[in-house]
Amino acid sequence: MHRLQFHYTFGSQPQDRAGLIRNPLFDLLYAVQESGSISGAARTLQLSYRHVWGELKRWESELGHELIVWEKGQSARLTEFGNKLLWAERQAQARLSPQIEALRADLERAFAVAFDDSVHVVTLYASHDDALSALRMHAASQHQLHLDVRFTGSVDAIRALNEGRCVMAGFHTLHQPGPGSLAEQTYKPLLKPGLHKIIGFAKRSQGLMVAKGNPLGLQSLHDLARSGARFVNRALGTGTRVLFDELLAQASISANKIKGYELTEPSHTAVAQAVAAGQVDAGLGIEAAARARGLDFVPLVEEDYHLVCLKSALDEPAVQALCNVLQSQGWQEVLHQLPGYQLADQAGQVLSLRRTLPWWNYRTEKSPSGARPKPASQRAQERKPQKMSSRPGK
Repeated sequence: MHRLQFHYTFGSQPQDRAGLIRNPLFDLLYAVQESGSISGAARTLQLSYRHVWGELKRWESELGHELIVWEKGQSARLTEFGNKLLWAERQAQARLSPQIEALRADLERAFAVAFDDSVHVVTLYASHDDALSALRMHAASQHQLHLDVRFTGSVDAIRALNEGRCVMAGFHTLHQPGPGSLAEQTYKPLLKPGLHKIIGFAKRSQGLMVAKGNPLGLQSLHDLARSGARFVNRALGTGTRVLFDELLAQASISANKIKGYELTEPSHTAVAQAVAAGQVDAGLGIEAAARARGLDFVPLVEEDYHLVCLKSALDEPAVQALCNVLQSQGWQEVLHQLPGYQLADQAGQVLSLRRTLPWWNYRTEKSPSGARPKPASQRAQERKPQKMSSRPGK
């Protein structure tokens, strides 16, 4: 059984038989059949005699059958196999031409985006988020902006940005997580002030997703640990896993006190489905995912969802278009309809990485071990040149 592979070409001018899926072999066979000679086929196809002859021999070797009967003094003609092959191709084209034409039209519409200067595309790797899914639909339908979103863990998203695999990354943290936090340990090595810029996006609630009516009465992580409730976690490298471990540390709860800590799901939706199916009693996630599955939601914390890009990308038309969408009234109305979401204070605006995530402090100079840094005024005074005394003998 020979396998088929499909290919397509670009062209600015309409071509003959444009609606067909074409293969050069059948062009060769048809030309030989119509002209009755290899040289006639070569003239019809505007190819050299040697090329046509070589291609026919190559195809015979590939297919394991002779294609041409050519005896001295007689016209070239197709073998029985060649005739059957050409007949089969014509039958398939006749039956499938409507579907082929529809496929061609769909491809042309898709690729038209690349040639339309008013349309923009942003490749975005991001931690799973319902607001981003809503933004993707809104931006495409209302603003001719297409978000090519790949949902992955927050750490992998920022790495993809740094490796040039995307234009923007999405990750989330507690509001201004302090020095020494797990968020700092996780994200600080991946981000660099002056190189990266934050774009304001949204605030969202994270909490426990539980069955309708909250039958176990869970109201906190202490309740989760004490009750022995079955829990489902998120994978290492995800922002929600970082958040959960941060909250456990703040509450002085050991991970081994959480039943199911090692059990993971890949997204908020998957966690909600596990709870809805009764496989577990609770999972940490966003309110929108819980409500969509008919679950109750116990809010624990509000966090910031950040979009980050390289400073060098800020002037790109696609990034500017995204910022305009985030500041638009239409998008704000869409976001307000999502449970557990609020607009960021500076949505769509470029923010300083150092002010949004206050982990970097370049104002404090290094001092000897155990010594307190000198005040800035004292350091400035010490840097001033000292006047030499004019009195002799001093």
